[in-house]
Amino acid sequence: MAETLAIYGGKPAVDVSKVVNWPPIDEIDEKMVLDALHQPNQARGVHNLAFEKEFAAWNGNKYALFTSSGTAALHMCLVGCGVGAGDHVLVTAYTWSSSATCILHHDAIPIFVDIDPETFLMDPDKIEAAITPRTKAIIVVQLHGLCDDMDKINAIAKKHNLKVIEDACQAHGALYKGRKAGTLADCAAFSFNQNKCLCCGEGGMFVTDNEEIYKGAAKLWSFGETARPEQSRDYHAYALGWMYRNNEITAAYGRAQLSKYDYYFKTLRANGEYLLEKLQGTPGLLLPYEPEWATHNWYNFNLRIDFAKLGITDPEAQVKFRDAVAAALRDEGIRASVWQRFILPDMTVFKAKNAYGGGYPWSIPGANEGVDYSLDKFPNALAYSRKHISVVQTLRAPNGLDIAEQVRQGIVKVFSNLDKIDPDRITAILEERKLKK
Repeated sequence: MAETLAIYGGKPAVDVSKVVNWPPIDEIDEKMVLDALHQPNQARGVHNLAFEKEFAAWNGNKYALFTSSGTAALHMCLVGCGVGAGDHVLVTAYTWSSSATCILHHDAIPIFVDIDPETFLMDPDKIEAAITPRTKAIIVVQLHGLCDDMDKINAIAKKHNLKVIEDACQAHGALYKGRKAGTLADCAAFSFNQNKCLCCGEGGMFVTDNEEIYKGAAKLWSFGETARPEQSRDYHAYALGWMYRNNEITAAYGRAQLSKYDYYFKTLRANGEYLLEKLQGTPGLLLPYEPEWATHNWYNFNLRIDFAKLGITDPEAQVKFRDAVAAALRDEGIRASVWQRFILPDMTVFKAKNAYGGGYPWSIPGANEGVDYSLDKFPNALAYSRKHISVVQTLRAPNGLDIAEQVRQGIVKVFSNLDKIDPDRITAILEERKLKK
């Protein structure tokens, strides 16, 4: 007899009391943060400068700037690459919103490209058809911790004289042909948000090997000034600038976490590889794909429901069923979520083509020519948005193969009982729980 799903009253597969919360905090973090707390300079001091130097050395970059978020770092990338008002920037149709809203921050226009159905990343074979006379750059999102085919993308960019920006916000330590994410383009952005494999609560890092790109990004980072706070400043704004700097306590926390990241990465790799091997053949489950050129960091371990085998073709029914499966996985003790429900061209700010009022920046003369956000242009992104479920954090250090095995059992349990998944019943259970709170 099949096991009763936890959401229907059965015993959960994962003993959540044994799962350590993310990120693990130890005396290294406490010592670093307390040192920062007692520094005379809390804004930008020894820990900011050390974190930039240490991260650049660890990742293999010449220049690094610690900033307030990954989104800020992306904005810095665009400015460093000379993107301006009315320019077009290519970006994947499926990603987090800030991979594209950062383009709007500097009055440029996102041009979306559909994804590859197996990697979930921008399809390199669809890039050239998306290039317009106004295109200045490509933002390549290394989504879920997997690197895209950068040789192919860089060759296209070189052919059309375009800059390439890596959105590596989820890709700490991920590799492309042995090279780290963040070293594969003209510049790159990382995030240190709570959810990331390397985190310090909130924060980001801009990196590049190009001095001119670095100088342009640095002006945006600090009030449009040409000097950084630790240098001799004339307090004169030479360009449009934001205040994207970060503080000493957060930098110290980031340094402490970076010192342990190789262990974090090794643990994630082991847990992800274990699931990838042991979940082969699970009914109704499509597993993640790791191309031969890539080494995944398993920021998200993505499960997909094989709707073709289940015979569920209606898009609304697919979403409802997927959400019910995700709820069932969570009740088994697995940190499972629907990471991004919408493709970007379906988000209001892009559909309405109105970011700042008056239709701006699309209303810049000539900027909207050839810009088409029709959803039928992005069939792979739409299909993926309806069938994916992300397993997050449970696979991270110090949780090891014992926890990975429990996660495997929970996934197999749910997918072996897909015929028992009743979306209406599960919705009612979840609503009843809300009322009891």
